[in-house]
Amino acid sequence: MSVYVDDMRAPFGRMLMCHMWADTREELFAVADRIGVQRKWFQRPPGIGLPGMNASWEHFDIARSKRRLAVSYGAVETDRYGPVEYTARLRGNQAMLDRIARLRAEARQ
Repeated sequence: MSVYVDDMRAPFGRMLMCHMWADTREELFAVADRIGVQRKWFQRPPGIGLPGMNASWEHFDIARSKRRLAVSYGAVETDRYGPVEYTARLRGNQAMLDRIARLRAEARQ
């Protein structure tokens, strides 16, 4: 099981934010607690019976400084396609996985 952080740099006020997600909610919350990210910032699909903000998948948007902490505690670094790849794997969306592989290959050229 793993926790992941991508390399997104989305501005939020004066901070730059990225995504943090995990294979299990327990792992996600454990790392969020450890790095000082409040659970009120949890983002999740509506209707799952947990407090948080509506999103298409379970994750936190975290500051880049928190990203460094998460990595120091073992989070796996991914690129910008990491969240899409993760959700495509969960949904068995092979077409999307193939598309991500093509995009990554094109970026390396």
